[in-house]
Amino acid sequence: MRIDAHHHVWDLDRRPQPWTEDLPVLKRSFPFAELAPQLRATGVAGTVVVHTVADLDETRELIALADAEPLVAGVVGWFDLEAGDLDDVLTAARELPGGRRLVGARHQLQVEPDKAWLDRPAVRRGLATLGRHGLTWDLVVSPEQLTDVSRTVAALPEVSFVLDHAGKPPIARGDLTDWTTGLVALSRFPNVAVKLSGLVTGASWEHWRVSDLRPVAAAVLEHFGPARTMYGSDWPVCLLAGADYAAVTAVFDELISPLGAGEREQVWAGTAAAVYGLEIA
Repeated sequence: MRIDAHHHVWDLDRRPQPWTEDLPVLKRSFPFAELAPQLRATGVAGTVVVHTVADLDETRELIALADAEPLVAGVVGWFDLEAGDLDDVLTAARELPGGRRLVGARHQLQVEPDKAWLDRPAVRRGLATLGRHGLTWDLVVSPEQLTDVSRTVAALPEVSFVLDHAGKPPIARGDLTDWTTGLVALSRFPNVAVKLSGLVTGASWEHWRVSDLRPVAAAVLEHFGPARTMYGSDWPVCLLAGADYAAVTAVFDELISPLGAGEREQVWAGTAAAVYGLEIA
């Protein structure tokens, strides 16, 4: 079985995506209907669709998508962690058609202007509320934020965290020293898993090679192990690096080829199913 633990969809007629303004490749709608045949062609049996903007309406739309599309096994949405009624909002979301497929939430930490956002008492309370609802928190951060993340993870051992895009290692720049230090520190906490996703866009978009990505994959697998590592395509963002869906899956196959058969099955599907509590049709 294969599970894609990280992809996006959006409809520009319904909701603007301001972050795509300077990215012509992404400045169009990407419906699930475009992705679905690519999933089937590469043997992917279930996916986790992830939010793109801080908008509760988008989260509700993704939940509706999961209700309509059997391939969408999980939704990582967005919620205002500091809202006083967060508990009620989460309960209402879980009661929507498809709400049982809500598996987590996240916030765009790498562009959050408040560098101490994770240390806010209200944010910590919100994260604890997510944990009580059985939801994970996806961490989308830049490498220099890994220390702050480690502090939060240590304070909330009852919450499950997922590090998106392996913590965005600066592959194109070539110096992975600081990223590796942060990754190793975060790996010490058993309530954190990691997605091997978004690697091609962390490398040179025009000139990347699989060999550029191998040190990152090797470090993640060494410190987190297959039982805490999962696959994510980051479609359609991967298109920025000229990698279509088939290319991304082929790269992932190559990166995990040194593993044994059982370990490959773990990173392809077992970890995502366990961490997110997915039900695959």
